[in-house]
Amino acid sequence: MKAYLYLEDREVYTGTNFGYAYSTKVGEVVFTTSMNGYPESLTDPSYKGQILVITHPLVGNYGVPKIQKENGIIKNFESEHIMVEGLIVSELTNGRKWNSSKTLEEWLKEEKIPGIQGIDTRALTKKIREKGVMAGIITNKKLKKKQLEKLFEREYSKINFVKLVSTKKTIFYRGKTNKTIVLVDFGVKHGILEELYNLGFSIVRVPWNFTAEKILSFNPKGVVLSNGPGNPNLLENAISTTKALLEYKIPLFGICLGHQLLSLAIGVKVEKMKYGHRAINKVVIDTLTGRGYITTHNHGYACKKEEIEKIEGVKVWFISPDDKVVEGLISKNFISTQFHPEARPGPNDSRFIFKIFKKMVEKNES
Repeated sequence: MKAYLYLEDREVYTGTNFGYAYSTKVGEVVFTTSMNGYPESLTDPSYKGQILVITHPLVGNYGVPKIQKENGIIKNFESEHIMVEGLIVSELTNGRKWNSSKTLEEWLKEEKIPGIQGIDTRALTKKIREKGVMAGIITNKKLKKKQLEKLFEREYSKINFVKLVSTKKTIFYRGKTNKTIVLVDFGVKHGILEELYNLGFSIVRVPWNFTAEKILSFNPKGVVLSNGPGNPNLLENAISTTKALLEYKIPLFGICLGHQLLSLAIGVKVEKMKYGHRAINKVVIDTLTGRGYITTHNHGYACKKEEIEKIEGVKVWFISPDDKVVEGLISKNFISTQFHPEARPGPNDSRFIFKIFKKMVEKNES
């Protein structure tokens, strides 16, 4: 069956459908250069509201495994369901391996997610790099001008996607120690939960709109601000909560969206990037040691380096050597990374950052 990708600038790409055929989905079209890890990428809540282009030419080679859960934490996916609005690949392969329970196409059908193959993803990616991310529509219908105008009324940057992916209730994960931390869930990846749990923490996972008073009522030894989708500037309540938590001088750790919220809380502007960073092989440089690390990224917003340098007590911790984007901050009471130190999928280079947070918690107790 034919399928179409309509872009906001009205260019149309024609391919063939795979996955779920009978829906029309709108989303911000973004690309990832990751060569593997599509089960983790597709279930990453940070992709909510987006149509994902995978630049690797063959996608689906090793199928999709069964969900594995331990201590209430998923070990091989980042959430319970596919989060992308649609998937674009050059060529789908319905491969399997020893632990596969289904093919990629079967999974997309189950989750009612449309996909297109047979599109020149290299040309599409070059277009996004040159013109910037833009809205797109995946459909199996030929749409008319008025239909397109109606569908393109929705603006990604003006929608609060966090409230669609955050937990609706408080969830407890009982760790090996009596050290309790609160994780504010803006769309947390289960890889982050697993890393924190492995440090021995008992975790209280709370909804994105909890106030500082509610968070502190659990008497946490530290607070983690998770990753999540969309425009951080829309989350005024979360920014106010972060400011309040900073005043209590409790150890804070922000990851991706959490990093952006910390930046906004200390008065630094966060702006939309032209096409963002989405990959599992991007280098960051530790400005304190000069060391480089290969890291996993999924972000379309970034904070302003010049403004950080004016703030007393806060240093740029990590930076991208490619485009000089700030990839982490450090101060006496908080640390943050714009990249994903849990790296699911991706390399293990930066998982040590979780241990740094643990030391901050332990120091605060003494």
